[in-house]
Amino acid sequence: MQDAKTRCPWCGTDPLYVAYHDREWGVPEHDSRALWEKLILDGFQAGLAWITILRKREAFRAAFDGFHPETIARWGDAEVTRLLADPGIVRHRGKIEAAIASARAYLAVQERMPFADYLWRHLDGQPLQNNFATLGEIPTETELSRRISRDLKSDGFKFCGPTITYAFLQATGLVNDHLTSCHRHKALSPPP
Repeated sequence: MQDAKTRCPWCGTDPLYVAYHDREWGVPEHDSRALWEKLILDGFQAGLAWITILRKREAFRAAFDGFHPETIARWGDAEVTRLLADPGIVRHRGKIEAAIASARAYLAVQERMPFADYLWRHLDGQPLQNNFATLGEIPTETELSRRISRDLKSDGFKFCGPTITYAFLQATGLVNDHLTSCHRHKALSPPP
């Protein structure tokens, strides 16, 4: 039996991608550690298709000790070498070193305020509701993503340019970019 729901076309028909679209993408995330994990994964996605990262997500979680920033912040050359030999993840020295630096940055931010508050303050705690009808209308970066990217970089985060940051904002529900024809757009929009 075929699923009759209308979805954003980017997820195609791959069951893993469809489940991600229907259950995770665009759902407002308020857990600081979960937000940090997604930011790191979006950094690893740079230059690749998101489905590549999605298929490797559990291997990333295992390799990165469940994305516990307190642990990762203490890592050095030995852990970088170990990760570069792990075929289950994207083996890119710059991205691995960026994850370690970003763990340290995350902990420094957390001393000032929860990372979730650090991000959501840009939107007064409410997701930005877009109303795009086609994929062509959706930008790859915005003034919001440029501003948050600047903040992240100034606080020591790496691999978080405005395009990566915009993808992160979409994925974590700070921005609702489900197309208006998608069944998730209305579900993630505030009541009228």
